[in-house]
Parts: sequence; structure tokens; C-alpha cells
Amino acid sequence: MKYTKGSIGRIFVLKFEDDDVLIDKLSAFIKKEKIKSATMIFIGALKKGDLVTGPKKPVIPPEPNWVSFKDGWETMGIGTIFTNKQGPQIHIHSAMGKKLKTLTGCVRKDSRVFLVIEAIVFELKGVKATKDIDLVTGLNLLKII
Repeated sequence: MKYTKGSIGRIFVLKFEDDDVLIDKLSAFIKKEKIKSATMIFIGALKKGDLVTGPKKPVIPPEPNWVSFKDGWETMGIGTIFTNKQGPQIHIHSAMGKKLKTLTGCVRKDSRVFLVIEAIVFELKGVKATKDIDLVTGLNLLKII
């Protein structure tokens, strides 16, 4: 295990609106506010999009198990943001429900908001961390520097 220590910086309250592409809007916000590291929590709904719900098999490098969803799902989640030379690297996990069905996974691509998502972003100051592609796994992994 590796770790770094920091403190909470600015705190932001975000309201994503109907049909916003969650990751695109979040990325634009991170760039505008020049946030290097952060964590976030959120509640609301997603109307359609894609999740990675684990690997197809537990091997390295993993092959993602893609699941598409549509027609509006309640959601809550948590994410991390670490900016590298390519820009914000956003990693969001969400639990979603519709009727008696549930999904849990990593929100990807152009997942779109249904009505609203309310988020709180906590900027992390002083942490020495980034995200980059790991050569062994092929995944964009946290790197403590």
C-alpha cells in the first residue's frame, strides 16, 4: 500500500441538468476551476448510458463487461478526479435502480442525466497523486508520487 496526505480545499455544489452528459460536464467544470485532485458524491438519475460492471473474467489485463442502460434509473455514487497531462481523469462508480432491478458499476462514455444530479465536489489539496495508464493492466490507475 502507498499513500499521500493532504487536506480539503474548496467545496463545490454542482447541479447537472436533464440531458447533460455527466462526465463531459464534470470534466469541463474541473478544467474551469483548475482542480488537480478531488473526490465527489452524487445523487439523482441517469436516463441512458454505459457502465462497466466488472471484468468478464478475473484476469490481467481485464476485459470489461459493458452494460448499457436506458429509460431513466435512480442513481447515487462516488468518484475520484486526478488531473494529469491529458486533463481530468474521472473515475465514477454508481449504484442504480429501476423498479426491482439494480446495477452497480463504473459510469462511462456519454451517460446522460435524467432530470437532475446533485453533486458535491471536495477539492483535495497537497496530495501527491495522479492517474496514468498502467502498462500491465492497461487501466488508468491511481499513482501515488
